[in-house]
Amino acid sequence: MSGRKLRKLGFLTIGLFDGSDPARGHETTLEIIELGERLGFDTAWVRHRHLQYGISSPVAVLAAASQRTSRIELGTAVIPLGWENPLRLAEDLATVDVLSGGRLNPGVSVGPPMRWDTVKEALYPDTAEAEDFGYGRVARLLDLIRGERPLGTAGTEGFDVFADRVQPHSPGLASRLWYGGGGLHSARWAGANGMNFLTSNVVRAEESEDFQEIQLSHIQAFRAAHPDGESARVSQGLVVIPTDSATSEQRAKYAAYAETRTPRTREPQGPARVMFAPDLVGTSTEIADRLAADPAFAEVEEVAFALPFTFAQDDYVQILTDTAERLAPALGWSPTMP
Repeated sequence: MSGRKLRKLGFLTIGLFDGSDPARGHETTLEIIELGERLGFDTAWVRHRHLQYGISSPVAVLAAASQRTSRIELGTAVIPLGWENPLRLAEDLATVDVLSGGRLNPGVSVGPPMRWDTVKEALYPDTAEAEDFGYGRVARLLDLIRGERPLGTAGTEGFDVFADRVQPHSPGLASRLWYGGGGLHSARWAGANGMNFLTSNVVRAEESEDFQEIQLSHIQAFRAAHPDGESARVSQGLVVIPTDSATSEQRAKYAAYAETRTPRTREPQGPARVMFAPDLVGTSTEIADRLAADPAFAEVEEVAFALPFTFAQDDYVQILTDTAERLAPALGWSPTMP
């Protein structure tokens, strides 16, 4: 075990909103990102929720966040590419990266869209059976963002001048592309294709039924396949809820939340044999001790601790504040301030 020092502290939010007042929900998400920057977090990540009451357009939300922050990096964890046209997404990602001053960290994944049989006629009415939902879709996005293969579009037509690659081109963006994977094959593919790797609180039980053991094997497989080897970037995402400054009511709510989710962590779930990590609830000292015993945590220098999706804004403020001011320093992290 390397016992790497925690270098980048991040958090993840889903950005829930009330369907009758979506503006307020999006505003609170932006406020949380602003708070994260003030607290010294290195990264803020948002998760998508298509056709639900959560962020459906993470790129648009991060475009807004880029104009209300100046330092914190902004990520997506993750954009499911089954919903996206890689060329159009490449344009949007590059645009936000330029607007943010090179702070965007796009995370993506593959596979058919959720509830595919229900949405396919609305999403791809003419091409549903021909769509590629495998790694080829990520490879297309990588090629377009890297801009290394001419598109054959350069030239002039009348007064219009056309480029030979996606515009705007943001040279550093390709090095900040992440793949969110829960299996060994995904980890190896991301490494072999020079991406960064997001590993979360959800993995597939392929060679073991021990969550930490599985996650460690994914990190090792990713780095073994990556050109950068042991220096390849990995971010670990777990649900982490420090309670140091929480009220008694908040502590009770947090404990009840974790208790309802604990049964799913005891064995693989469903045909895909999905394993979930237990939520970490307790004082910063207690959580730091549990993370210190996690062999996968010992192998990462970056984290994106997930905020529970159904909590209130006051809860998020308390959790983020305790994370930045108490938990992260106990893990060896120190903020990088301007």
